[in-house]
This record gives sequence, C-alpha cells and structure tokens, in this order.
Amino acid sequence: MTLILLAVSLSIALTMIAWHFAVYALPFMVGLAAFRYVHAVDAGIAMSIVAALGAAGLSVLVAAAVLAFVRAPLLRLPVLVLFAAPAALAGYAVVHGVAQNVIESTVALNLLCGTGGLFVGIAALLNISAHAAAFTPR
Repeated sequence: MTLILLAVSLSIALTMIAWHFAVYALPFMVGLAAFRYVHAVDAGIAMSIVAALGAAGLSVLVAAAVLAFVRAPLLRLPVLVLFAAPAALAGYAVVHGVAQNVIESTVALNLLCGTGGLFVGIAALLNISAHAAAFTPR
C-alpha cells in the first residue's frame, strides 16, 4: 500500500512539473524531428542544431500568429489541440514511467496514466491560451 501511495504522489509531482513544461512539448518534438532529419543527411551537428532551433521557433511563431489573429473558437481549436496532443502523450508517459513497476493492475495503471495525460493536456491548452492572450492585439 505504501508503494502505491508513493507512486501516486510521485506521479502527481511529475505531472505538476509536466504541467509547467506542457507548452514546450510540440516545439521540442518539431525541433527533434528537424534535428534528426538534418543530421541524417550528413549536415553535421552544428547545422542540425541550427535547423532544430529554427523549426522549433517557427512552430511557436506560427501557432502564436494563428491564435493571435483568429477570433473564432472553432478555428483556434485545431491549433490548441495540436499543442496539447504531444503534451498529453508526454504526461501519460511520465506517469507510466513512474508507476509501471509499482501497480500490477493494467486497468489501474492505464486509468492513472490516462488521468495524468489528461491533466497535462488540459494544462497545455490553458497555458498556450494564456500565452496567446498576451500576443492578442487589443
């Protein structure tokens, strides 16, 4: 019972950390994909890093521009979901990594991981909406 409570409390702590970093999941994944692609064509480490930083920055700029200038909620929703999906996946993986050796029940493990992923996905939606509100012209 103690190990289950430890796994739940550690999952909550890691979910709170992921809550704060949820906005950066999509730019990180885009940057990682750009790095791997450019490195695979033998461009070198320095050029791969430049491409990764450029791709990550471009993904943030495009999303911020769309969220700043589009007022209709149905048109903003796909951009918000695009940012929230990698964050929710990362939240699921964080909780699964912590709890997989402690909780034997597959159903309980999936429910706990799904809850963690859901919280981190909602956090990403709220965080990117708050960041976009700062860029919205008044």
